[in-house]
Amino acid sequence: MLDGGVATELADRHGYRHEALWGIEALDSAPDAVQAVHRRYVEAGADVVTTNTWALPTIVTGGGSIQGKDWHPVHWMEIARRGVGAARAAIREGGREDEVAVALSLNGDLEGPEGPETVALLMRALARQPPDLLLLETLSAVRPGLLDVVEALQASSIPLWLSFRRCPHGPCGVYGEHWGGPEGDAFGRAARRFEDMGVDALLINCIPPDHVDGMVSYLRDFTDLPLGVYPNLGYYTSAGWRTESEIKGPEYAGMARRWRAEGAQIIGGCCGTRPEHIAAAREALAGTVPGRQRPAPTARNGVRSGVTTATAAPKWTDGRGRDLHPVAFPNLARPPGVAATIPGSYLMWRHLLAESSGAHQRCLDIGCGAGLQTVQLALNGATHVHAIDIDERAVASTLDNAFRNGVSERVTGQVTDLYPWVPEERYELVVATLPQVPIGPLTERSSHRPTDYWGRALVDEVIAKLPSALAAEGRALITLTSLLSRERTVELLAQAGLVAEVVAWDLEDLPESYAAQAQHIATVVKLSDGYLTYLGDQPGLVTYLLAVRRSETEPDPTQPPWIAHR
Repeated sequence: MLDGGVATELADRHGYRHEALWGIEALDSAPDAVQAVHRRYVEAGADVVTTNTWALPTIVTGGGSIQGKDWHPVHWMEIARRGVGAARAAIREGGREDEVAVALSLNGDLEGPEGPETVALLMRALARQPPDLLLLETLSAVRPGLLDVVEALQASSIPLWLSFRRCPHGPCGVYGEHWGGPEGDAFGRAARRFEDMGVDALLINCIPPDHVDGMVSYLRDFTDLPLGVYPNLGYYTSAGWRTESEIKGPEYAGMARRWRAEGAQIIGGCCGTRPEHIAAAREALAGTVPGRQRPAPTARNGVRSGVTTATAAPKWTDGRGRDLHPVAFPNLARPPGVAATIPGSYLMWRHLLAESSGAHQRCLDIGCGAGLQTVQLALNGATHVHAIDIDERAVASTLDNAFRNGVSERVTGQVTDLYPWVPEERYELVVATLPQVPIGPLTERSSHRPTDYWGRALVDEVIAKLPSALAAEGRALITLTSLLSRERTVELLAQAGLVAEVVAWDLEDLPESYAAQAQHIATVVKLSDGYLTYLGDQPGLVTYLLAVRRSETEPDPTQPPWIAHR
């Protein structure tokens, strides 16, 4: 039988709540309290008492000493000696000097580059009063540095026990959280390696008791080492370690019998495990022998182990009953030189997906890019989608992605310059997500096109040509960033006989491509009703999704022309 949680006993029984080093300072400021805690575990029937030195390697890496009483520093070697001495004294007081062993507790911070040298110095410091065994505990990963430390510890000829935060699902935390995916037999193979290296026992600690089941039987398939478990009965909070638990002595004894039946040869407790738990477990285990039982496989935190719970879990669906886990994002490839997205791309795509826009309609995608909107419209059930873009690579990418998603028979593409373009057909739905970057006239190269001073040249071309492109009952979806003037947009829509409403909006960081025009963008914001929002101290962009349709009546100039859709 191991003892229980020395540091949490110090906190609960003696009010010693220095959590940063798990009560190790008490070896200087309150040595009698440390000795009293050890003695209670000795009287409860523990066969191994662990020293109050778990954080010793942390002190070594943090400078080598702690601030003792009267503001005098205490060196880590002295702390180690006091830790072993307090445990020895408690065993003598309990009258079990020939029955109880002292285990020097060390944590995984010993794995650093100076770990082997620290071990050599530690053994030198304890040469006159060595512990009976070394317990390197609360480990997680099996790294090369750990193997080096193990070899250094074994050079002392003192028995070495290793203990890990592990459960059948891999590395595990104090709350039962899992730190990685399935590992197969990786940890089992590590156990076999430890046995070959000469380690004397392998244990599991510092995890909730319900995560221990299955670990001993798993390890037994790989190693003949003595195996043990000593879980937590509590958890750490912002107010300190909470050891209040519904688990009392008899219930803990029942758990201990279960672990024993599975094959555990060493049983004790970590943080929150009191002397009464150890006493109850010792009594329950008297006269028992390790078994070979295997617990039923379980699944926790979405990690499956033998039993699949996915069929029983409720699905996450949208308002139309479509599965949202995973989200049905189109399978897209993007060739070099074709932009993945521009502001508004995902806003438009989410709206098309949520509303099943384009179903049974002829659609036009202006500025198709890699084809995200084109493909989604076709997946929504559009009878035909025509994609246009000035970049030949973008059109080719769109057609390739349509084929990749199985909708190529309903998609066509054409390389088109929007400025001279004249619509030859009418469409029930037109979508347009276009670049909107204000360009300073001094930074623009000579061109036959006018400088896009306000960043709205392409949007204005779309608005002007919608009357020729929209069917009688058709509509358009256009993304518009907050840099573009609302007043000018409404004016141009009215001139074209169109009205618009906001059907969605989003916030996003200012694209990196805007950085080169930062000074000019500031000028545009100053001269118009366009604006940037600020995400903390960084400028951000608001992107609106406008639903545009033909106006049934002349717009009323006294009413707000552009309001949020509800």
